[in-house]
Amino acid sequence: MIVSDQQQVAAKVIDSPEVRNVTMKVLISEKEGWADHVMRVFELGPDGHTPRHRHAWPHINYILEGAGTLFMDGREHPLQSGGYAYVPAGVEHQFKNSGRDEFRFICIVPKEGHQ
Repeated sequence: MIVSDQQQVAAKVIDSPEVRNVTMKVLISEKEGWADHVMRVFELGPDGHTPRHRHAWPHINYILEGAGTLFMDGREHPLQSGGYAYVPAGVEHQFKNSGRDEFRFICIVPKEGHQ
């Protein structure tokens, strides 16, 4: 069992040529007792984006703060605080910050999807 605050979790900078201005915080994983999944918070700064990619696992996303887009199904879908998205396995996707403030969202994946 764990009860905490995401502000107590250190952010890891995602360092990749395909990524801009992104950090990740792992909130719940096998370490905290969730054997099958990982709950993370991604923070995309201004002009930040994840890579455009696809993989063999789905993920669930809930937008905490800010405004952004999700490229999926060949088009950009607008997202804002309170929005959510399910990205099926094998679907090309990318998150982008479209605002001037931080774009923050929860991302839950099966444990094989966490690197």
